Amino acid sequence: MSLPAATSLPFKISVLVFIKDSQGRQLLIQRLKAPNLNCWSPIGGKLEMGEGESPFECAVRETGEETGLNITAGDLHLFGMISERGYEGSGHWLMFLFDCHKPLEALPATIDEGQFGFFSRSEVDSLALPPSDRTLVWPVYDKHRHSFLAYRAECDPAQALTMTEEESHLSPHLKD
Repeated sequence: MSLPAATSLPFKISVLVFIKDSQGRQLLIQRLKAPNLNCWSPIGGKLEMGEGESPFECAVRETGEETGLNITAGDLHLFGMISERGYEGSGHWLMFLFDCHKPLEALPATIDEGQFGFFSRSEVDSLALPPSDRTLVWPVYDKHRHSFLAYRAECDPAQALTMTEEESHLSPHLKD
């Protein structure tokens, strides 16, 4: 099924937060809920738009709720913004991607959203990942976590995924 040009679908705004442990391994959650059921992904969630929550506030809140790690906006670097049109044919997403500079020392307990694991960056590639994470989110993380990138992705399930870079800035002062 191809999405007509004027398809009206719900629009959701979310954050993904990339957190590492002191050994540099990525924290991922194996999702127990849609979207991305049974897939591994960084933690995150939807903005509480009725409260006027900002992406930074959402990232701080979701990090605390899902991992117990107390952070501030100063612990985060916004490195990417991805607009996905027609994701899984059911909605449009605007995702803000954050790199957390405060390490997590222990694996969080399982929550109703899923179970957690720490993985080296090379191990991540062998996991069950959402298709758009594999082709879009992780490559953006690898290339731009020290900079900033805005992407637009056409995700119509009946068409090939297409991506358009809308803005990119280097930030050489940022370090792992």
